Amino acid sequence: MTTVFHFFFVPFSIGMAFVVAIMETMYVVKKNETYKKMAQFWGKIFLLSFAVGVVTGIIQEFQFGMNWSNYSRFMGDIFGAPLAIEALLAFFMESVFIGVWMFTWNRFKPAVHVWFIWLTMIGSMCSAIWILAANSFMQHPTGFAINQATGRVKMTSFADIITNPQLWKVFPHVITGAILTAATVVVGIAAFGLLRKHNHDFFKKSMRIGLWISLFAAIAVIVAGDFQTQQIIKDQPMKFAATEGVYKDTGKSAPWTVIASFDTDKHETKSSIEIPKVLSLLAYHKTTGSVQGMNSLNQELHAKYDKKFGADMNYYVPVKTVFWSFRVMAGGAALLLLTSILGLFFTRKNKDTIENKRWLLWVLGICTYTPFVFNSAGWLITELGRYPWLVYGLQTIADGVSPTTTAGQLWFTNIVYFLMFSLMGAVMVFYSRKIMIKGPDDDGAGYGATANNDPFSKEAFGR
Repeated sequence: MTTVFHFFFVPFSIGMAFVVAIMETMYVVKKNETYKKMAQFWGKIFLLSFAVGVVTGIIQEFQFGMNWSNYSRFMGDIFGAPLAIEALLAFFMESVFIGVWMFTWNRFKPAVHVWFIWLTMIGSMCSAIWILAANSFMQHPTGFAINQATGRVKMTSFADIITNPQLWKVFPHVITGAILTAATVVVGIAAFGLLRKHNHDFFKKSMRIGLWISLFAAIAVIVAGDFQTQQIIKDQPMKFAATEGVYKDTGKSAPWTVIASFDTDKHETKSSIEIPKVLSLLAYHKTTGSVQGMNSLNQELHAKYDKKFGADMNYYVPVKTVFWSFRVMAGGAALLLLTSILGLFFTRKNKDTIENKRWLLWVLGICTYTPFVFNSAGWLITELGRYPWLVYGLQTIADGVSPTTTAGQLWFTNIVYFLMFSLMGAVMVFYSRKIMIKGPDDDGAGYGATANNDPFSKEAFGR
C-alpha cells in the first residue's frame, strides 16, 4: 500500500522536472516571457509532488526493518549498495539543484539558470536507476552468490547488478510513463483553466507543449513496454501468462484474450472473447508462436523448487488482478495517445477550435487523474506478478516478513499510513487547484521576483 502511494508521486515529479525543463529551455531559446512564467508556474506543482514523494519514500525505508526484517537480512548486501548510491549521489544532486533552481531566478543569466532544472531532472532519473536496480534484482537476480555460512545473498559483481537486462528494459518504460503522467497533468490543468476562461494565452500554450510531450511519451511508453514484455517472457513466463490469462499451452498461433472470467480454484478460463493470432503478434512480432500456459509452468516450477521450498508451494500469481491491471495500463496508454492526437488536431494553427469543444476540454481535464491509475496498474503487475517470490527463485514472501510482526500491527500501521497518505494527497490536490486558480501572474510565481525579496518569506511561496 505504501509503495503504491509513493508511486503516485515519484513518476509525476520525475516527469514534471522534464516538462518544466523543456519550458524553461524554450524561454532561453525564444526569449518569450510566457515560457518563463510557465516554468515558474508548473514548477510550483513540481515542488509539491517532490515534497510529498520524499515523505512517502522515507516511511518505506523504516518498513524494511519493521515489516521485512528477514528480507533485509537476506538482501542487505545487494540492496544496500544501490540504495546508498541513490541517497548519497542522485537524491543529493536532485535536492541541491532543486533549491538552487528555486531561489536564483534573478541571480543567474537564463542560459545558466536553465541548467539547474536539467540537473535536477538528471538527478531524479538517476534516483530511478538505482531504485530500479535494486528492484530488478528482485525480479531477475544477477551478480550474486549465496553465503553458505549465513545463508544470505552476497554481491559478487556490481557490474552485473547495474547491467541487469531487467533494469534496462524497465527503466525506459518507467521514465516514459513518468513523462506521460506529467504531460497529461499539464494538459488537464490547462484544460480546466480554459474552461474557466482563465489566462487564455498562457494555458493554451501550456496545453500545446503538454500535448506534444504527451504524444511522443505515449508512443515511447508503448514501445518501451513492448521491450519490457520481451524480457518478462524470458525471465518470468508465469507473469506473462497471467497478464494474458493463459492457463493452457496455446497452439502454434496464440489468440489474444480481450476480456475473460476465470475460475482460480480450478485454474481455468470460464469464458473469454479472443482475437486469433494477435497474442503471437504481440509476443513474438509474428503471427505464429505458442505461449506456455500457467498450468504447465506451475508444474515446471514445482519440479525445480520443491526440494528447496516444499511441495505445498503455490506458484500461480493473482491472475485476475494481473490480467485486468495489464488491460488498464495498456488501454490507458492508448487512451492518452488518442487524447493527445485529438488535442493537437483541435489546437492546430489557423484552425484552433478547442475552446468551442467543451466536451474535449472536459475529457482532457478528467484525464488529469488517469495516469496515476495506469501507473499503479503497471506497478501491481510488476510486484504481484512475481508471487510467491520476494526475490525471484531465492526467497518467498512468507520467508521475508518480520517474525515478530503481528497481523494487528500490520492492520494498525496500514490504516494509519492510508489515512496519512490520503491526507497528503488531498493537500497536494488542494494546493495544485489553488495554484491553478491564482494563475501565472500571482506575485509569488517567481520565488522572489526581484533580487531584493527574501526567498524564504511567506510571499515567495504564494502565501
